[in-house]
Order: sequence, then C-alpha cells, then structure tokens
Amino acid sequence: MDGFMMFKKALQKHFDEMQKEATHLFEVNVDKDELWNTYLDSFPAGTNEIFRERREHDCSCCRQFIKNIGSAVTIKDNQIHTIWELNLGDTTYQSVCDALDTFVKAHTVTDIYTTKFPKIGTDFNFEEINGKSHQWDHLFLELPSKFVNRSSRSNEEVKGQFRDTRNVFKRSLDEITMEALDTILELINSNTLYKGEEWKGVLTEFKKYKKEYDKLTSDTEKDLYAWEKSVTSGMAIGRIRNHSIGTLLINVSEDMDLDTAVKKYEQITAPSNYKRPKAIFTKKMLEDAKKTITELGYMDSLQRRFANLNDITVNNVLFSNKSAARRMVGADDIFGQMEKDIAVSPKKFSKVEEISAQDFIDKVLPTAKEIEAFVENKHEKNFVSMIAPVNPDAKTMFKWNNGLSWAYSGNITDSDMKQNVKAAGGNVDGVLRFSIQWNEDGHDNYDLDAHCIEPDKNEIFFRNCRKPSVSRMGGQLDVDIIHPNGKVAVENITWEDLSRMKPGVYKFFVHQYSGSVRHGFRAEIEFNGEIYKFDYDKSMRTDEKVQVAEVTLDENGNFSIKEKLAGNSSISSREIWSVNTNQFVPVSVISYSPNYFDEQDGIGHRHLFFFLKDCVNNEEPNGFYLEFLDNDLMKHKRVFEALGAKCHVADTKDQLSGIGFSMTKRAELVVKVKSNIERVVKIKF
Repeated sequence: MDGFMMFKKALQKHFDEMQKEATHLFEVNVDKDELWNTYLDSFPAGTNEIFRERREHDCSCCRQFIKNIGSAVTIKDNQIHTIWELNLGDTTYQSVCDALDTFVKAHTVTDIYTTKFPKIGTDFNFEEINGKSHQWDHLFLELPSKFVNRSSRSNEEVKGQFRDTRNVFKRSLDEITMEALDTILELINSNTLYKGEEWKGVLTEFKKYKKEYDKLTSDTEKDLYAWEKSVTSGMAIGRIRNHSIGTLLINVSEDMDLDTAVKKYEQITAPSNYKRPKAIFTKKMLEDAKKTITELGYMDSLQRRFANLNDITVNNVLFSNKSAARRMVGADDIFGQMEKDIAVSPKKFSKVEEISAQDFIDKVLPTAKEIEAFVENKHEKNFVSMIAPVNPDAKTMFKWNNGLSWAYSGNITDSDMKQNVKAAGGNVDGVLRFSIQWNEDGHDNYDLDAHCIEPDKNEIFFRNCRKPSVSRMGGQLDVDIIHPNGKVAVENITWEDLSRMKPGVYKFFVHQYSGSVRHGFRAEIEFNGEIYKFDYDKSMRTDEKVQVAEVTLDENGNFSIKEKLAGNSSISSREIWSVNTNQFVPVSVISYSPNYFDEQDGIGHRHLFFFLKDCVNNEEPNGFYLEFLDNDLMKHKRVFEALGAKCHVADTKDQLSGIGFSMTKRAELVVKVKSNIERVVKIKF
C-alpha cells in the first residue's frame, strides 16, 4: 500500500471511530483557502513536487474534500477533536495531519456541520495515460445519515437554527443564577406557580447543565460546552430564556422582588381571572402564619406521625388478626370471645371466587380469622399510610371528628389519572373516555400515542381528529403529548354526545411512536360512571402496538367492554415499603378511611384500607391535605397547604401502612381468607 492510500484509509477509520458517539459534527470558522494551502504547504520538502503543471497533491477532488469537511470537528468533554488526529508514523503524511490538526484547533467553533450530500469527495477516478487507464485515488468519506440534511431546508437554515439555540442556551447559562433556579423549583414543588408543574422537568434538567457549566474555568471550555450540550438538550431547554419561565428566571436572577417577578410571569401565562391558589412564602409570611396557627389553637395539631394500632378503636375496625386485636383500644371483650372459638381444620379451596367489595365487608369479614392479601406490582400506587397527631388530644383540623388522615404513595390522597388528564386540558366528562398515562418515574421521556378505531374504520390519533377536529361520531384526541420532559404524560380520547356515536366496536390501543419506554403505561376506559383500569408494565419497542380493549355500543345505547390487555401484574417480585409483591402478605387490620369512622357518612370518598404486617412507609408523606381541612380553615388554605408539605411525619413503631382502595373506583384485590374454611376470593371494587 502506498503512503497516500495508508493516509486515506487511516483517515476513514479515524472518522468512523470519532463519529460513533457523536450526535452532531461541528465546524470551526476558518478561511477555506487558507486551510487548503496549509495542506499543500505542510508536506516535507521533496514530497509534493511539481507534477505536470501543479504540485503532486494539488488535486481538485482533494481540494473539494478539504474545503468541505476539513474544518469539521467533534466535541467531547469540552474538547475539540478533528478528523486529522492521526498517528500514521510515516515521514510524509504525519506532518500534514499535525499541521491541519493544529490549524483547525486554533479556531473557534461557529456552527454545526451539515450537508446535503452523503458522500464527501471522490473515491477515485480514471485517466488515460499513454493509451492505458490509470486510477487516481482521492480523500473520500461516506457520512452516516445523522450528518446529512435531507429536509427541504437549506444548510444555512439548519445551521442558523442550531446556532441561535446555542447562543440562547449559553446566554441562559451565563445569566440565570443557581439561586433563581432553586427558588422557582421550590415554588413549583409547593404548587405556588401557575402551570409551574409543566416546567419542573425542564428546570430540573437545566439545573444539571448549570451545575456542570459553573464548574468550568475557561471561556473556551464554556463555549464548547454550550455547543456540545445545546444540540442534544432540546428546544425547551436550549431556548429556555425565550420562554415565559425564562423571563421569570432572569428577573429573579436580576434581584427583582419575587412577588413582582411572579406577577409579571402570571400576566404572560395566566388568564385574566386567574387567582393564585396560595401565596409565595417569604420569611415574614411564615412568621405571620405561625402567629395565625397559634391563635387558631392548631399548633399541637400540626405535629404528625405515622398512626399505629393504639390510635384506632375497635368499633372502627372491620377486621383484625389476633395480635392486632390485643392492642386496640376497647378490644378486651371481643378478644375474649375470639379465644372461645373452637379450632377447626381449614378446608382448602383452589377455586377463586369473585365478590364485590361491599359483600366482602358484609359477608366475609364478620367470620374471618386470618386474611392475607396478594399484593401485585400494579398496586404500587395503592400503598397508603394512616397519619395521626403526635398529641392525641390535639384539636382536629379536619371535616371529621378525629385527628387521623391518610396519604397514598407519591403524596397523593387518591391516585387519579382523570385529574392529570383534566389538568392537561382534556375532557373527562364525556360518555366514553380512553386515557393513557406513562413516564411516572420521569425516565420514559418518549412518545406514546393513544389510538381508537371507530366502527366506520376511522382511526382517531394524533394525525386525525386531534383537537379541534372531531370525527363523524364525535370522537376527538384532545390531549397529545410528544415530549414528557421528565413529567407524567397523558393522552386522552373522548366522545361527548352519545347520539352521534354509531353502534359497533370501538377498538383502543397504544402505539410506541418513537423511542422505547421501559415501564410501559397505564390506561383507563370510562363509561356509565365506571372506570376500567389497565396496567402494561413491560418495555415497548419503537412502532410496537399494544391492544388495550374493545368497547361495544349496542343498538340500545348500552356499552360493554372486552378487555384485550389483562390488568394483572407481572410475575417478577418487587419490594415496596418493605413488602414483597406477587405473594400473599398477612393483613393486620382492615378499616374504612378515618372520614368514615364512628359511623360518619357523606364526608368525601370512602376508602377501604388493608394494613399489612411489617409494611413501612419509606417516603415523606404530607401530614395533611387541603381537601381534609374543616371549612372554617379554608380561608387560611395558603398557609395550611404549605404547612402540609413541610410538616414532617415522624416515624412510629408498628405503623399502619398497607394498601387502600377507593370504594368508587374500579380495582381488584385477591385475598386468602381463613375462617372455618380457607378460600381465595377476588374483591371487585
């Protein structure tokens, strides 16, 4: 192999390696003629002599190659890497590579590199010399498709867009302070900022970039960092300064009064009749709040802890095992009667019976001696803890006659996909609704799409019948999320008018449009006031479609459903709150939620709690929630909402934690019940 071919192949191999981890190529601002002359002039004496009329390496094909891509670079860890970083070990082309590498690195990155052509240069061509065909080889590269501009936009348009994003991104990194980011994120976490939740993922991600950027010491490193990260961060982060949230961040960074800055933000984003649900808390406001709480006599009520068996009386317990019964207030008499029961060898039943939740309470619990719940992965959001005041004599703050409250996993009082859809602008009041939800852990930031095929074969999805468009039968996709940006994502298809809907089968499925979610999705179908829940906890591939259900509308206007996706959890076991899933777990106590203790009725939703043996909440739940507060306290709701999130819930021995279910929402739980017989039943909520 002659020297040039060795040089050419080494260049191609090096380029192939350097581009593997690169999403984009960049280019430095060089004079292309000067770059070409550097190539020609860097050959050692005697190696680039005159051939015919020009120097041997003064080739039009190689000139076109070097002027096109010779200034292209990659950026990794704030360092430039050129295509000329070769270690040839020869005496001719090594000096050429070194000279070009040094020349390119001496200049500043000004753009991304993009081209309309997948092949740069000419691989080889032929010339007839003395009646014989002679092959001339040239510098040549085939580019991966990620570097080729196949759009209708010009290269300059594409470069301009990336350049503008980089400039805004760097300016944001320079001008937005870390203190401002922390302040706005605190407002978002306390639900103070209008539509702030929409920006939480973006700001959290931008904060990571800001931390890395602030550690850099030289302007060159910062310039290169801005280029490297701006091309992968996305437009929301890359141009954050241009958004309403960016204006707020800049104003706070420039020491504008926080309340004034937020009011300016609300003038941009909120409707004219918008009223902020709670105040922005400063130190003075918190001092005033403390005074108010003291005057109202609720200071002792704010200290909260996990409840245990000593906090509930036997008349509020629907079931307890023997060990739990010994510890409950007023349990002596009933326990004494339990001791008199005659032991009977249980008969085992392999058949699983289905029973309504109310029948389970009325007909099964009165004679049950032991109960075990089969906890599944899909019950993760059902994990719940009962919360009590540290001082049992503290004044109750709630709508009911006791100081007990509850908190579900994830710090919500009742997991509700409908509320997420509603918050995203979706209609949840139609006669038929299909909703999907994903990215609950913040790491499945990919595009899932909800689809429905109507009886006339019309398909509702993001390209057809998306709001404001409506199908002939009145169906519409009114929430379409493409980029979750670290937050829980939902999509929603709904029909408002039954009279427009045609009898037949409505087929619902989920399409993985791009990327690959790792944790699947959840789905809901609602009609006639009943919600059918589905869990798909498997990973999905790009373009995969998962059938969820088929809903049939008959000639009389009645809906029925055929489930295509089983709601069962996967076989694998997980540990949630010290409970291993997909196995039976002993139940210590079963009770209603505290708003239905002491035969109270009509105070919010009724929940049924199954408190599990050795279940320990490892989260930091709110001590209470606004919807629990007595109506007399709602005028102070801004203060109480902040306190609910800030009041620490203290640990306690033998806490009452387990799984809970709303009596009005569709769900199911398999339990093993031992009385005089042993049987397995599936409770249908």
